[in-house]
Amino acid sequence: MNDEIGTLRDRIAELDRALLELLGERFRLAARVGELKAEAGRPVVVREVEQRVLGRARDAAELCGVTPEVMEAIFGAIIRGSVERQHRVGVAREARGGGRILVAGAGGAMGGWLRRFLEGIGHRVEGVDPAWGSLPEGEGRYAGFDEIADLDRYDAILVSVSLDRMPGVLEELARRAPRTTVVEIASVKDHLRPAFAALHDAGTPAVSIHPMFGPSKNPYEPLTVIHAVWEDEGAERERILDLLQHPYLDLVSLPFELHDRLAGWLLGLSHLTGMVFARALERSGLDPAMLERVASTSFKRQSATSRSVLDGNPDLYFTIQRLNPHRGEVYAALHTAIGELTAAVERNDRESFREILAGAAGMLPSRNR
Repeated sequence: MNDEIGTLRDRIAELDRALLELLGERFRLAARVGELKAEAGRPVVVREVEQRVLGRARDAAELCGVTPEVMEAIFGAIIRGSVERQHRVGVAREARGGGRILVAGAGGAMGGWLRRFLEGIGHRVEGVDPAWGSLPEGEGRYAGFDEIADLDRYDAILVSVSLDRMPGVLEELARRAPRTTVVEIASVKDHLRPAFAALHDAGTPAVSIHPMFGPSKNPYEPLTVIHAVWEDEGAERERILDLLQHPYLDLVSLPFELHDRLAGWLLGLSHLTGMVFARALERSGLDPAMLERVASTSFKRQSATSRSVLDGNPDLYFTIQRLNPHRGEVYAALHTAIGELTAAVERNDRESFREILAGAAGMLPSRNR
């Protein structure tokens, strides 16, 4: 049996090498497609083509003896690789050089992601961060705005600092009154209103966006970015698209006033439920090792979500909760939902329980979305 296993493994290794050669050829073809698209000014991502490829992969699942989900995951990764190759070729082909961008908070996790992302789409990027004050001087690296004599030499200043520091940084920029566009990425916006007003009074164009992902995000997956419209939606969108031009960018414009209410549910509630889950477990008195060993599928999924929250920065999560003016609405709904479900169980009301779950299911994205 061992001899047969060894023979099969050798054969698998040969097939792996053949697959890698085929993938290399596929990506080379994708690069050529990218060149032709760049010459013709055509978009890199064509959703209809991607869906056809994924459809063929799902249809072949039974033939391969695996689930459609496995085949979709494999070919989804191949598609992302092809898009990355096409996009990089297109950027090099256009050789537009991009703009000159300054990232404030460039030493942080999200600031670092933005630096790499902006460089990857053809911009020249410099950074400013107080944490760099103890480092030797470096080209394009500053500890503060006071080290930069002329902020107007930049095409945009992107501010990626903590929520509590954001108003002060924006107000500092307002005092300098640059004519270049200032773009902030805060996940809560309401406390920034005075700073935005100061930028307006100084004649500095200001744009408010919110990337709906963190610094571990693969840039060759869908990138949803909220645009909280401050004054002129059309002009602001044009500035954002010029700065963040990317095949997977999904820019969603909505009123500034609506942003924090959405964030209260999209961030505040999801963070809170992850924390509550883990905190309730702590009160159980059970052995964590035993829970992990016998965990159900749903427990593992919920635990992974909670872990992603608890492994983050507690000060950030506290600030997101505290600064959001709509948090009371979220807290009240969470308390009510727990009360309704537990009350239905306590009074043995199966029908009410079913009705609650049926109504709740309508608020969740479908599995195919």
